[in-house]
Amino acid sequence: MRELVTIQVGEFANFVGSHFWNFQDELLGLADDPQSDPIFKNQHLNMDVLYRTGETLKGTLTYTPRLVSVGLQGSLGSMGSCGTLYNEDLSAPSDVTWSGTISTHTSEPQKKNLFLQSLEDEEQGKNGSTEKSNSGREIQDKDIVECLDNGVKCWTDYSKVHYHPQSLYELSGLWVDSQEFDSYGIGRDVFSKGSRGEEICERLRFFVEECDHIQGFQFIVDDSGGFSPVAADFLENIVDDYTSTPVLLYSVRSPSSHMTFRSRKQMVPRDLHDAVSFTRLSSSCKLIVPIGLPFLSRSKASSFFCIKDEKPYYSSAVYAAALHSNSIPFRMEPLGPAADFGDVSGAVDVNGVTQLLGEQARQNKVTILDIAMPAPALTGKQGANFLLGNLHPLTPEVAEDVEDSQALELMTIHGALASGGDQALVSEVRNAIHASYEYAIIRPMICQLSVARCPLPIPLPFPSIFGNLVGQHGELLDSPIVGSCPRSSLDVNSIPIAARLRSSSAILPFLQNRLGNLCRFGIERGAPGAELLRSWGFGNDDVEDMREAVSKMVAALDPYSQVSSDSD
Repeated sequence: MRELVTIQVGEFANFVGSHFWNFQDELLGLADDPQSDPIFKNQHLNMDVLYRTGETLKGTLTYTPRLVSVGLQGSLGSMGSCGTLYNEDLSAPSDVTWSGTISTHTSEPQKKNLFLQSLEDEEQGKNGSTEKSNSGREIQDKDIVECLDNGVKCWTDYSKVHYHPQSLYELSGLWVDSQEFDSYGIGRDVFSKGSRGEEICERLRFFVEECDHIQGFQFIVDDSGGFSPVAADFLENIVDDYTSTPVLLYSVRSPSSHMTFRSRKQMVPRDLHDAVSFTRLSSSCKLIVPIGLPFLSRSKASSFFCIKDEKPYYSSAVYAAALHSNSIPFRMEPLGPAADFGDVSGAVDVNGVTQLLGEQARQNKVTILDIAMPAPALTGKQGANFLLGNLHPLTPEVAEDVEDSQALELMTIHGALASGGDQALVSEVRNAIHASYEYAIIRPMICQLSVARCPLPIPLPFPSIFGNLVGQHGELLDSPIVGSCPRSSLDVNSIPIAARLRSSSAILPFLQNRLGNLCRFGIERGAPGAELLRSWGFGNDDVEDMREAVSKMVAALDPYSQVSSDSD
């Protein structure tokens, strides 16, 4: 087995991660449910890649994510920092040797919402279609859905997963409500201050050392504010401690981080933050995937959704679905020579992905993430072309309709539907995609295709974002469903998805914008952000090194670009 350790740093990263782990928990539950669709019982996905087995001090067996999550104090809502599964281990020892005075400081615990109450009742054995909460009122699924759509404040509000006590780390002394943690300077010394960095690295070491053959780190960071330097410092430690272990880095942003109107004076720190954040993060990973459209609701990627950009609970669900799809090849069980006729095909590990996309041809480590969600059915001669045409970027500032004959791709398609709404065979999907690319005028230099028959299950706490053209199993309908819109997890049980990681010159606008802003606001004579960069701890040589690093990325994708080495 090739284990994967996941790291989540920052509030929005944990919003994304909460949905990601809900998907995994749903897959585990469906695999054990005798009433579920057989497609979920034969997933051929090794969940041990993401999960670890263990037991509590009282001998209760556990199965928890191999995860380190970092956030501010108070960001866990009603959940304790040890999670919910190991609370029984937290009782005070019977032998007390301290004889001095004791002072206790307590705060009122946050009230659990209907969803968390229902989970608690289920744990206590109160099963059934309706359940009674602690107040005695019956909790129904529609009440839970409505509660979450209107009331999610923390990522734990909709988490249905048990976490190991080593997984959840709160940055001591930094409270959610005490300050805005939204600039690079605020987070600059957070990791190194006190024992925080040592404690976070120790938690990671706990999970890594019990791995037999770790394949890599899946790192998700909210890079829109103060968590970016925290993650950058953490990444540098990871590179030092685990030199040969690749890092696949997702830098994620909520649409709400783009929504605040900013004057030019406010835009200078933001643009410099983006340039510095990207440069530092990309320097310590094998592959970086920027994710986060300014207006997801207006994008082509959300054609079949009803998204509320101001709610991170909504956008994080879409991004988490894409990350789930990308992770499927990392845990496919090998089926031998006849894999094309089984339920999965195209297994690859993190190292294989980073070598394919980041170390071949132009040595480009900045990758675009595209998604078709739900993926159109493979019907008719144009079925695969229609599916490929519905792949749209979740990466911002990407050029459209770029013809790049040196592009490299890793595409994952799972749960694809054939004519009549039946599940398409793996061989049918592969043949359709290969045929579509074979006759294309412009096609990627390399396309690694991974296919699984298991679709994305939609768990109860998934937000109500589906439009009225999406059917119960994610099929795209010819005419809209009459009734309320958007549709929830009570209406849509599963969906097919196509996701693609793409190394392409279409990322050039993203890189050029960061290079231009770094030069304009931080390097050129009279630059308005030069003093700000110094306050963040970056001298002239540091800034010049950053400019050189991004210049090389631009030149690798566009050898004819006019990248001057002159800083003025």
